[in-house]
Order: sequence, then C-alpha cells, then structure tokens
Amino acid sequence: MAKPRKPGGPKQKLSPGARKRKEERDLKYALTDRRTKMKAENQRKRNKAKKNGVNIKGKDYDHEDGKFESVKRNRGNDGNGTKKEGKKIKK
Repeated sequence: MAKPRKPGGPKQKLSPGARKRKEERDLKYALTDRRTKMKAENQRKRNKAKKNGVNIKGKDYDHEDGKFESVKRNRGNDGNGTKKEGKKIKK
C-alpha cells in the first residue's frame, strides 16, 4: 500500500535541476511590485474581515471582483478557466 501524500508536499514530479529553476522563477515572480502589493492588500483585507467576525476560512480574496471567494472559484477564474485569462479578446 502506498504511503499517504503529505499535505503541502510537492505537487509536481520534477528533476532536482528543474525544481531549483522553478523555485527561482517562482520567487522572482512573487517578489515583483505587483505581487507584493497584492499580498499586502490581501493581508489587510483578511485581518479586517477577521476583526469584523467574518468567516473567511477556505476563501481567497479576489482582486478582480473585490471580495472573498472560495479557492476553487477564485483560481478557476469564476468558472471560465485560466487559459485566456489576462489576454485581450480580438473581435
């Protein structure tokens, strides 16, 4: 019988070199001005909501809609998927 997966464990099976390169890419992206501002805004919103007694367990702040949504809905781009997210649609 296989061992149960550890929560928060690796999600992708990468070679050690690829894992290191991905870690560097992810960190570089996470430290951009835009991401830093979004994380700070998220922390402010979460702390304020907790202080006001709002149950935000299992929810993420959606910067586009300006409200807390389930993780599934927020990362799935409100049911539209993420394939075309951020791209301008040509008419």
